[in-house]
Amino acid sequence: MRNIFRLLLLATVLFSSLGTVKAQTTAQRLFGRLQKIQAKGIMFGHQDDPFYGLTWDYVKGRSDTRDLTGDYPAVMGFDLGGIELGDDKDLDGVPFRLIHDEAVAQNARGGVVTFSWHPRNPLTDGNAWDVSDSTVVRSILPGGVKHEKFQLWMKRVADFLLTLTDKKGNKMPIIFRPWHENNGSWFWWGQKLCSDEEFKGLWNMLQDYLVQRGLDNLLFCYSPNLDGNWTTERFLKRYPGDDRVAIIGEDAYQWGTEADFVKQTTADLTFIKHFAKEHNRLFALTECGYKNNPDSTWWSRVLKPILDKFGVLYFLPWRNFKKEYFGPSKDEPSGKNFLLLYKSKNILFSKDIRKIR
Repeated sequence: MRNIFRLLLLATVLFSSLGTVKAQTTAQRLFGRLQKIQAKGIMFGHQDDPFYGLTWDYVKGRSDTRDLTGDYPAVMGFDLGGIELGDDKDLDGVPFRLIHDEAVAQNARGGVVTFSWHPRNPLTDGNAWDVSDSTVVRSILPGGVKHEKFQLWMKRVADFLLTLTDKKGNKMPIIFRPWHENNGSWFWWGQKLCSDEEFKGLWNMLQDYLVQRGLDNLLFCYSPNLDGNWTTERFLKRYPGDDRVAIIGEDAYQWGTEADFVKQTTADLTFIKHFAKEHNRLFALTECGYKNNPDSTWWSRVLKPILDKFGVLYFLPWRNFKKEYFGPSKDEPSGKNFLLLYKSKNILFSKDIRKIR
């Protein structure tokens, strides 16, 4: 009976696309809004955009994106890594009070907010990249030796998310993207670190807990890493299910050759776009970029044709942090080229989506 209740609750909470309801949740309204935005164009997003850039950090109101284009990103990404320990700062050193304030500010200006979570390893106390033990997920599932510990961690995540409200006290709409890049094996929840059933159990445990805490403002996003060889059978092995996922993402960075990046990303987005359409989900390039971009034409020559071909909901380059940057900036060689995207009618920034409701 409890499982039936959970499924009914999730079905009610998540999707406006599954039918008309008399009183839509915040998550359902966000889903409908994102559908309207995607019909107009592709949102530009950036991780940790208002906190630091190539040559500065923690200047209120500043942003590498805004310095270059005059506008903020349509989507801002933030991370919760460290909140599970009760820390004051996330894993990248950003105070959670600032994450709170900037997420609220992004929502107030009409932008979209997305959160990821890189929790520490609850079994070894290492970081999220500690893959020294293959029983971590098993240890935090019901009956596991670290289950009670992880219950506290989930509580701290929920407690923080519940503080994200607008000026009227309403819960903000949020895209929540846990357990990303799970088809790789560099995180403790990765492909070789847990079985498919254990991964789904992990996903369900966190989602059920957050929903039960009243977080009906979360659109859940499932985002594996660049693969290049997806089949429906392989994809479904870890896919949590249509009743649990609103957005299907892809994390795709150019780490190797341009040809390989284009080939693999094209193959993956061909599959994901078809899968999303068949399952009535949204789809996005949830992380992307070219580290310390050495190609001054990369944005318009390499990435833009991919964006145009597939019409993703948004694309989100990772953070700009001094010697390791992924997004555009006036202080790096490809910044001028990025302005071609900014001037494109189908690439959307904060001001472009403000009135789309």
